[in-house]
Amino acid sequence: MKKDIILCGVGGQGILSIATIIGEAATRAGVNLKQAEVHGMSQRGGDVQSNLRLSTSTIYSDLIPKGGCDVIISMEPMEALRYLPYLSKDGVVVTSNKPLVNVPNYPEEEALFAELSSLNNVVQLDIEQVAKDAGSVRSANVVLLGMAAKFIDIVSPEALRDAVATIFSKKGEQIVESNLKAFDMGANVH
Repeated sequence: MKKDIILCGVGGQGILSIATIIGEAATRAGVNLKQAEVHGMSQRGGDVQSNLRLSTSTIYSDLIPKGGCDVIISMEPMEALRYLPYLSKDGVVVTSNKPLVNVPNYPEEEALFAELSSLNNVVQLDIEQVAKDAGSVRSANVVLLGMAAKFIDIVSPEALRDAVATIFSKKGEQIVESNLKAFDMGANVH
């Protein structure tokens, strides 16, 4: 069994934290993992992307080939579209539906959402609002992970939830609880 995931967004949105949580859950479950990251522009609000490959057998490359991605998990809708050439025909896009307009030629929202709506398997949500409702706007990335958990079937949602608690444990009980609540709220999106 394997699962190839592209995580993407804009610098500062928490993409690498999602990768860390998935990596923790995979390691605990005894699943093989390879990861490649691009985050050189992250401090300026640039593109941040991570290839995350999970498998029960040996993985020989850390890069996902075009047409080979099972799940795109995106903190920003335009960034999801950037990686569509990598999505398999049965792949799923899990994304925020709130654009972060950080470039002068950002596409019109209507065109952006028309493109996303034309895809077969897309789950969209205002993750920032859900995170705010959970008690921490900063946990929008964990809401997104909760939404994607059912599509990362090589690692169980429970294992991902446990990894959230582990990763945030150093920041105190309140941070752990707000992130677990955010994960649960994302997981309950239909």
